[in-house]
Amino acid sequence: MPEAGSDPFIVLARVGAPNGVRGAARVKLFGEDASGLTAYGPLRRADGKGTLRVLSLRPGKTPDMVVATFEGVDGRDAAAALNGVELGLPRSALPVPDDEDDFYHADLIGLEVRLTDGARFGSILQVANYGADDLLDVKPDRGGPSVLVPFTKAIVPEVRLADGYVTVDAPEGLLDPPGAKPDEAGDV
Repeated sequence: MPEAGSDPFIVLARVGAPNGVRGAARVKLFGEDASGLTAYGPLRRADGKGTLRVLSLRPGKTPDMVVATFEGVDGRDAAAALNGVELGLPRSALPVPDDEDDFYHADLIGLEVRLTDGARFGSILQVANYGADDLLDVKPDRGGPSVLVPFTKAIVPEVRLADGYVTVDAPEGLLDPPGAKPDEAGDV
């Protein structure tokens, strides 16, 4: 992954399995619009092994998938070699979101996590996605292992980038350390 610093690397997409025999590959999008894959020139590989220029895009089977061809990628084997490669750009190369409800996941890293009563719980380590919805990986102030919090409007109703925090309205047990037992008084 490119070095972290004052200009974070924003992952725009991940290359998947080849599609056909001519070098096309499925690509999972991490943004709302596939045009970002072609609008800013060659995309950097997160593994640091150069750049890839997208030559063509067509819709995939789901809204978050496209089929892409890349410059210099000729044939199924070359496309297969890209499987799992994340593509992106430095934050400074991307436009500033024009709506306060729009932001890059990289903007969330390091933000304070507060509960609905205003109490500080911890801070965001990363935004993860294991195939379903996005999850906030939160390091609790109390110590111990991090906690995964579903990044939904119901559970994270407030994102205040300018103020440096998000608010979490956690259902009972969500923020408990892994393996924690319910209070004996609550057992039936």
